[in-house]
Parts: sequence; C-alpha cells; structure tokens
Amino acid sequence: MEPVEFKLNQKGIKSILPTMEAEIMEYMWEIKEATAGEVYEYMKTKYPEIRRSTVSILMNRLCERGLLKRRMEKGKGGIRYVYSITTTREEFERKVVEKIIESLMMNFREATFAYLSKINKK
Repeated sequence: MEPVEFKLNQKGIKSILPTMEAEIMEYMWEIKEATAGEVYEYMKTKYPEIRRSTVSILMNRLCERGLLKRRMEKGKGGIRYVYSITTTREEFERKVVEKIIESLMMNFREATFAYLSKINKK
C-alpha cells in the first residue's frame, strides 16, 4: 500500500485513505473476513444512504490497493466474494510511517534530520 496523499487535518488512517474506505478497513481489521453484503450491513448503520454497489466498489479499490484480497465462494443464490485482510493495522501503520519518512528524507533531508534529532533529545 503506497500512500498517495497525506491529509494533515485527518486522524488515523483517514489521513491516508478516503473516509469510507478507512471505515471499511477499521471494520475488516476487527472481523478479518467478510462478504461485501456483511460489510454493507455494517456500513448502513453509519451511512444509511449508502448503496450495496458502493460498498462493493470500495472493497474492490481496497483490493487494488493491496489492503484486502478476495476469493470466490459458492453460496446461496450463486457465487459470492469473500474479502479478507492482507495486513494487520500495525503493519499498515508501520509501512505508512516508513513511506512518509522516506519521502521527507528525499525531499527535505536537512530539515527532517534536524527535527528528528530535536525530538530524539526530548
């Protein structure tokens, strides 16, 4: 997962992911595996106007980002996708921090070193 944008005014994973994708990941880290229908039922409690197709699209985006993976299963009514996490929250946060620090070092090396040494002395 490569952070594309860092939103300074947001907290947690919402600083990296769009709000609804972040909500889905929070839920998926909690339950580890679910169908889009199950995630839709959860998301409906937070966003009553959300459509099931929107949840499926968001989950597919999370697969494209490498945060979820999916497999096909036969169930009632035909084939369905079961989504599962590919990384823990801790691994995700570590990767984000690494990428942001690497970017700061590449673009603002002196200022980054100065700041890190200043906070290291505290």
